[in-house]
Amino acid sequence: MEIDRIIDSTFEPISNAIASVIFYSVRFLELEIKLILVWLVVAALFFTVYLGFINIRYFKHAIDVLRGKHDSGHSNGQISRFQALMTSLSATVGLGNIAGVAVAISIGGPGATFWMAVMGIFSMSTKFVEVTLGVKYRQCGSEHDPGEISGGPMYYLYSAFERLQKPRMGKFMAGLFAVCCIGGTIGAGGLFQANQAYQQALVVTGGNAGFLADKGWLFGLFMAILVGLVIIGGIQWIAAVASRVVPIMTIIYILAGFVVIGFHYAAIPGAINTIFEMALYPQAGIGALMGALLMGVQRATFSNEAGLGSSAIAHCSVKTDVPVSQGMVAMLGPFIDTVIICMVTALVIVISGTYVEGGGIEGVELTSRAFASGISWFPYVLSLTVFLFAYSTMISWSYYGLKCTTYLFGERIAVEGIYKILFCLFIIIGASAQLSNIILFTDAMVFAMAIPNIIGLYMLAPEIKKDLQVYLQDLKEKTGKLP
Repeated sequence: MEIDRIIDSTFEPISNAIASVIFYSVRFLELEIKLILVWLVVAALFFTVYLGFINIRYFKHAIDVLRGKHDSGHSNGQISRFQALMTSLSATVGLGNIAGVAVAISIGGPGATFWMAVMGIFSMSTKFVEVTLGVKYRQCGSEHDPGEISGGPMYYLYSAFERLQKPRMGKFMAGLFAVCCIGGTIGAGGLFQANQAYQQALVVTGGNAGFLADKGWLFGLFMAILVGLVIIGGIQWIAAVASRVVPIMTIIYILAGFVVIGFHYAAIPGAINTIFEMALYPQAGIGALMGALLMGVQRATFSNEAGLGSSAIAHCSVKTDVPVSQGMVAMLGPFIDTVIICMVTALVIVISGTYVEGGGIEGVELTSRAFASGISWFPYVLSLTVFLFAYSTMISWSYYGLKCTTYLFGERIAVEGIYKILFCLFIIIGASAQLSNIILFTDAMVFAMAIPNIIGLYMLAPEIKKDLQVYLQDLKEKTGKLP
């Protein structure tokens, strides 16, 4: 614990300085509005309108593409469309869907969940743009593996500035994104996930009197071994595990949620009415409306990662020669993550009425209490899903950090090996230490990714619009109609 405090206190001034810049906020109607949040929201709204509400008009088409309806023959890539989507979802479907929703309700009221869903729908457009660009500008082949594929904002950012004959600025922006992604991977993908998974395991094994008390290092070592066994095999192993774990953990969680909702079936109409009333007509006036809206938008943005550019790294390995088609598939991510899974959590909390009993800001404790209102042992089911959510997030984020590391230091086996060892070590540290300032630092790094990424999206927006038009025209010629 003494080492924890030394590390934490050393990082405190650095964390506070960086977080104060990235999470800089302004006051509006007695509310603190983070500018990075505005940056992400404006991008989601812009791309939705600019691309003609692609998120709504081509939703069914996206499902058809995921099912392979429009695929033909062999394409370059390492993983299937389904595996790419599941790998991306394994990084976004996590504690934000459980604890984040509870925080949104405890602060912004039930109305915040409505705005979460709205933001999730708009975020689909941002996800389409960044994934389409990621696949379009991906690089094939490496020094030790001709079949290796690398892609993400690092590559399309450089290309965007190179076209303006500013390659140095392109290298800087791409490098900035890569550095921020590596920092975010260590914290959001390693330290935080391991820490929260251990805390949940500690609760269900007897707390401070249980077997795992003061054995965070052992739990961390166990998780590090599980993660290491998967990430050593690269994206194909990660995608294979994600494509199995994500559907299972999602089904378990949704079914558990439906059981709790079923126990309170008589309260369903009233709960839905409460959500809409508090979202659109709050009795406390405009301040409450803005509070619910901002909290809902914030938690949705934190949940689906649209605009950060991270998901593009996972989707780049897909087997396709048509970038726009994978952009369509990627749109489904925020819908599944923020609209479906988050809304199940919200309904469980609101219908059970447990949010009324809260005494302030609550996270996973509120969700756990809501699940217990259905069946007393349901918190154990919740603990299982928390573990699976944390595990899946770790393996996917490890890949994001790996690709950014090899972008900076070269596609070499030694570089990959060192990175994977360090990532697993940080999992052990995360489970056994309380490093709040390091986690604050890495959270800031995650959201800093959105600054260079969205600049690149705006710069390449005309190109994306043209590619979409060509894609739709080709589709019309093949099928005789537009989707």
